[in-house]
Amino acid sequence: MKVGIGLPNTVPGTDGALLVEWARRADAGPFSTVAVLDRLVYDSLEPFAALAAAAAVTERVHLATMIAIGPLRAPAVLAKQAVSVDAIAGGRFTLGLAVGARLDDYEAAGVDHRGRGTRLSEQLAYLRGELDSSGVKPSRPGIEILVGGSSGPAFARMARYGDGYAHGGGPPRAFGSAATRARAAWRDFERPGEPRLWGQGYFAFGDPDRGSAYLRDYYAFTGPFAEKIAAGNLTSARAVKDFVRGYEAEGCDELILFPTVPDLADLDRLAEVLST
Repeated sequence: MKVGIGLPNTVPGTDGALLVEWARRADAGPFSTVAVLDRLVYDSLEPFAALAAAAAVTERVHLATMIAIGPLRAPAVLAKQAVSVDAIAGGRFTLGLAVGARLDDYEAAGVDHRGRGTRLSEQLAYLRGELDSSGVKPSRPGIEILVGGSSGPAFARMARYGDGYAHGGGPPRAFGSAATRARAAWRDFERPGEPRLWGQGYFAFGDPDRGSAYLRDYYAFTGPFAEKIAAGNLTSARAVKDFVRGYEAEGCDELILFPTVPDLADLDRLAEVLST
């Protein structure tokens, strides 16, 4: 299993200088990928802009949206953002998409949240078909696409259009359950081979209370469930290693660990933990 690290693009207080240095250090470390999250109504940096900055200062690591909220964007705009990042990165980009769960993002974007699943399916069909003849360039053969979500239609979308599945986080057993559904959907669509399975988690070493407070705020829309998410923040080397082993045992192909505190010392510590 590969292990990547998130950029702190949704952690308040992150600026351009920190983001770029984070990407540089990730590129020099043991990480496979640098990935971003997506929010509109939040103190955050736009995900494709953040990845473009990271692409410009890295050479080795892959880059990914984990995930971007597809329906907030018009299909051609989404495609332009994706192919542009991929061109800057020299083909190192993976596009993870889902519908998102926060209605305020849709309200701010002026997009009706009703029918967002259908809208995402249309975007995926565009990326897999019409894009080639649309004139939206730079063009390249097949950006890898991950699709997230936990509903039956989400798994069907993944199996029909995607190269793999992006899980939204939680303990290894939750990932394992979702992975089983992803593989079943893949077989139902008679796709060859197996879907790529990506997971994610959160970590903070130096100031875990600050990290947990961020998670409570970021997931406040979930109500009391935000406390459970905060309790899953990985705050020790042992917790990280157990989490990594658990995901690997459940068949995860790539695990992204997202920072909850924008502190470069946490990145360095995570690199040390993964290397020992």
